Amino acid sequence: MEAILRQHIEKIVLLTDDEFLFVLSHFSIGKYKKHQYLVQQDNPVPYVHFVVKGLLKSYYIDHSGKSHILQFAMEDWWVTDSHGFYNNQNATLNIDCLEDAQTYYITLEKRQKLCAELQKMEFFFLQKMTAGNIALQSRILSLMSKNSEERYAQFIQLYPDLIHRIPKTLIASYLGISRETLSRLTH
Repeated sequence: MEAILRQHIEKIVLLTDDEFLFVLSHFSIGKYKKHQYLVQQDNPVPYVHFVVKGLLKSYYIDHSGKSHILQFAMEDWWVTDSHGFYNNQNATLNIDCLEDAQTYYITLEKRQKLCAELQKMEFFFLQKMTAGNIALQSRILSLMSKNSEERYAQFIQLYPDLIHRIPKTLIASYLGISRETLSRLTH
């Protein structure tokens, strides 16, 4: 597991062995079962998670009880309820496991301490947040400007491995279309 985290970080910044051990000392390991929650609406959000193994979904349940999927998080991805985590507020989102999962997780306090003591990690997290914001902007623009067929084609292009790991009802929810519409697109 350690090698996976190190390889992920070293795509952006190189670390000495001592630096990596220092980074690792700030993280904890989480092991979760399918359907287990990492974050639940209206509860505190103490961690940001790096997914080592498994598949998670982040979603919002509106006042009418409808579920809106914001993102899926698979291996090599980060996931949290950013609003709750960075503002020390209760979650607006739910994050649960679609498969058994393992993560490295870190508190905001430990992340801030790590960044203050090792500037390479501050740069690393800045790059990850920037990439996440770009992806979110692209997702919003896609939902606003593309039709269902274009959104599905984009999903397949961006996440070809997820098509076989996620039930079609969840893919449809992520794309903002009905299950029936998705069935028509896949035939």
